[in-house]
Amino acid sequence: MLRAENTLLRPEVWRAPDGSVGRLVVVKPGMCGHNSLFVGQVGDWTWETVSEVCGTDAFNAVDDMGRPTYLSFYYFRVRSGGDLHPGALTFGDRIETTSRVFGFGSESVLTLHRVRRVPPGSETKPEQGLDPDEFFAARQPDCLYVQNFNRWVTRSQAGSNEGLLSSAPADFRHAHLPQLPAEYSPRVAYGVARSQQTFHDLEDPEWEELVAADEVEYPIDITRDINGVGLLYFASYFSIIDGALLKMWRNQGRANRRFLDRAVLDHQLCYLGNADADSVLRIRLRSWRRRDDPAEERWNAVVEDAASSRCLAVCTLHVRLEGSNAAAQ
Repeated sequence: MLRAENTLLRPEVWRAPDGSVGRLVVVKPGMCGHNSLFVGQVGDWTWETVSEVCGTDAFNAVDDMGRPTYLSFYYFRVRSGGDLHPGALTFGDRIETTSRVFGFGSESVLTLHRVRRVPPGSETKPEQGLDPDEFFAARQPDCLYVQNFNRWVTRSQAGSNEGLLSSAPADFRHAHLPQLPAEYSPRVAYGVARSQQTFHDLEDPEWEELVAADEVEYPIDITRDINGVGLLYFASYFSIIDGALLKMWRNQGRANRRFLDRAVLDHQLCYLGNADADSVLRIRLRSWRRRDDPAEERWNAVVEDAASSRCLAVCTLHVRLEGSNAAAQ
């Protein structure tokens, strides 16, 4: 029988004066590990937070024509403050999450999240919310930060995931949302990624190319990649890309344990399209290593529809290989 003081087994939610939504949460098996479970949980927090502050139910949203509309993920970024990264979260960790929504017009919205561990017995509701300056310019080493840029979309034709249309819910309120400072807008970052098919600066002399080209094909697995409304689940992209990166890693003769032990310091993913359930994906891969520190690498994946070569996603990871001989097999 659970003791009464185990209150954090049920998340506690509150609102800060700046409109941020805070939560006290216990990390459970369904939200951590070497997989996409954590980003899936953050996605749920995004939908919950937008529902809380924008007057709409993101889980049952319809546009002004009565069509189902979905808060789709267009840009997802996970950044470590230094000490805490997604792979470090495990069963029983008590975490405080703070989420704040920013306005980007009538059809888009941006949400920032900060995650920090809290020791048992110190779970208190902080009075301050999340300042964007902290997120972009003054990250705390004991925190993990996530940025989501979302667009409301609906299907242009029943049964197809191609040609999704912008379409916000009829009751979506956004005029009251704070504006993100222009220098923090993600539009430049994902604009470059669309044109260059990477977030990595290809001209940066501090990095040398490690893998010039590798390629993996992946038939969509309808038993785990498709969500409840028939779309390719946004978190599945993370798993699909990780699986492809693991194959690139193995092709270099590296051991599985070292792949699992990596610390992901920065993970950027731009979604450019969705795919039908019977699609085959082609993932084009490359990587770079920092010249003065071989323990740091950047890995890149471009996800395409194999039949049409239509680009579906661009992803870049900045990783640190743990251990004193991090670059070894």
